[in-house]
This record gives sequence, structure tokens and C-alpha cells, in this order.
Amino acid sequence: MYKNDKKTNLFIILGAFFITNAIVAEFIGAKIFSLENTFGIKKFDLNILGFEHLSFELTCGVIVWPVVFIMTDIINEYYGKKGVKLLSYLASIMISYAFIIVFAAIGTSPADWWVKSGTAKNIDNMQYAYHAIFGQGLWIIAGSLVAFLVGQLIDVKIFHYLKLKSGEKYLWLRSTGSTVVSQLVDSFVVLFIAFYIGNNWSMSQVLAIGLMNYFYKLVIGILLTPLLYIIHNIIDNYLGKDLAHRMMKEADGTYESN
Repeated sequence: MYKNDKKTNLFIILGAFFITNAIVAEFIGAKIFSLENTFGIKKFDLNILGFEHLSFELTCGVIVWPVVFIMTDIINEYYGKKGVKLLSYLASIMISYAFIIVFAAIGTSPADWWVKSGTAKNIDNMQYAYHAIFGQGLWIIAGSLVAFLVGQLIDVKIFHYLKLKSGEKYLWLRSTGSTVVSQLVDSFVVLFIAFYIGNNWSMSQVLAIGLMNYFYKLVIGILLTPLLYIIHNIIDNYLGKDLAHRMMKEADGTYESN
């Protein structure tokens, strides 16, 4: 860490947390979980666009994606569009790199004893299990990467626009407003690429599942708004009032040096 350089230190911390959560979300996203069963509640059993008995069966990636949303808005608040774009491009590169390494690992020849090492846990072939968990389809990978990057670029643009209109007030407005639009795009882009193009889903199915995912993300984004203010206050206390104010002015392009 750079001594007495709070601006740089904060960017390193926020960037590391942002990129780590983005990578983790991609890999834990291989599991689909039931939101209702997890919390022990009755399934919603919705009917959307002719698709019946829909419930909240979501990728585990949604567990940490809200953290990415918050980090995006915090980074945007103090480092502006350039900061978010830099970390978004870097996260996309690191996610791609991680998948390349994982596919290389899958392609290695397993040790004979290791293949049967999971028998006691009812895993007949560890190589198949390893491939099933980590070897996500290329269309899913492409869809999630494109959706992530497009969603981030839209988020930063809307956040910046609302900040210029509202000034330093109404953090909740620019955070929620940018999330509402960016996650609408994100929710449908990933399904369109991964399943409409890559898996022959109908457009109606893409829209139905996308609406379920979007509703979840929207509700979670709104519920996490108080956390955004808590993190904002912690950062302001760390930076000090003067430095925090200057960084926010620099971020939105309204800072004027004396």
C-alpha cells in the first residue's frame, strides 16, 4: 500500500473487491438454486408469457452480483467513468483468463487414483464431476461476459448523467436508476446469447426467465441501498471531508482548482 496516498489505496481495495467478486460470480454461477426452498417459503408458481409454474430458480452468481453493483456505484462516485470502465475491462480480461486456465486444467489427463477418489461421496468419476462443475459452455461464458460488460458501461453512463443532474445529493436515485436500466439489459443479454442463440430457446422463454431474473436483481438492488450509504460514509471518514469532496467533484468533471 502507498503510504499517505489514500486515493490510490482506496482504488486498489475497491478494484480488488470488484474484480474478485466478478470472477467468483462466474464460477459459482454453474449451480442453480431455488430461492424459495433456500428460505423455506412456498414457491411463487408464476405464469409469465404462457410459461407456467415459474419460480425463482437462479444462478448462484446472483449471490455476489449485488456486491458488484454496489462496488460499481461507489467506484463511479469517487473515480468517475474512467475508473469504472478500467475495472470493467480488467475484470472481463481476468474472467476470460480464468476460464482459459480452467479449460486447460480440464484438458489435462487425470491420475488414475484421483478419478475414483470420490467414490465414498457417491462420485463415480471425479474427472466428469470436475468438468461438469467448471466446464461451462462457451455460449454461457460469452453471454455472461458480454452482458457484464454492456451492463457496466450502461450503468456508468446513467449514473454519471444522474449525478450531473442531481449533484452530490440523491445517491439512492443515481444508484437505483442506473441499476434499473443496466440490469434490465444484463438480464436479457446473457439469456439471449447463451440460450436463444446457443441453446435454441424461444424468445418467449428468454423473456419469461429474464423477467424473473430482473425482478430479483431489482429488488435486491433496492434493498441494498442502505448498505451503499454505509460504505459511502466509511469511505468519507477514511478519506476525510476535503479529499472525499474533491474526488467526487473530479469524478463528475466539475472540480475547479484554485
